[in-house]
Amino acid sequence: MEHHRTRPPNNGPRRGKPRARRTPLPPQARRPAGESRHAPGAERAARPVRAPRPLPPGEVPGPRLTALGGGLFCAAAMFLLGALDQLLFGASLTLYGVLFLPVCVLTALWVRSGDLLTAPVVVPIAFAVGLFPVADGSGGLLGRLMGLVTGLATQAGWLYGGTLVAGVIVLVRRVLWVQARRRRA
Repeated sequence: MEHHRTRPPNNGPRRGKPRARRTPLPPQARRPAGESRHAPGAERAARPVRAPRPLPPGEVPGPRLTALGGGLFCAAAMFLLGALDQLLFGASLTLYGVLFLPVCVLTALWVRSGDLLTAPVVVPIAFAVGLFPVADGSGGLLGRLMGLVTGLATQAGWLYGGTLVAGVIVLVRRVLWVQARRRRA
């Protein structure tokens, strides 16, 4: 069986051969004669302080998460909150549901504009991930899974509410983003 080459040949300098001469820098990139980057006492020109650029419509200050980053943030936050709930409050499912709402809001606000529609998808998955430490389970893996299913069934109101909150925030941000793109075009 033949194996075809998948990479282009490397025609650059090889070990043992002399290096090719560098191409000269354009005039705007050259330093004036006598000025060295590492010279002691070299003064740098003060750069003007620029005001921060305004955020486009639909953008919220804070981190910009990709779709994967938003999912990981939401799942990790819910797992940590679930473990904290188990440790401090003995697995209060109501408290877990209340803590789920701000995580939904932050996920919907911090996902970048191009990945907005993923936020309402990852939020219910994160709810289930965080429910593992809180779920009442005895009797090994099957008991833990039964506790997870029971927790999902009894806490469906919090799950739907958080997903609805994330969905509404995402829709508002998406409408603002589309309107801004139409105005620019």
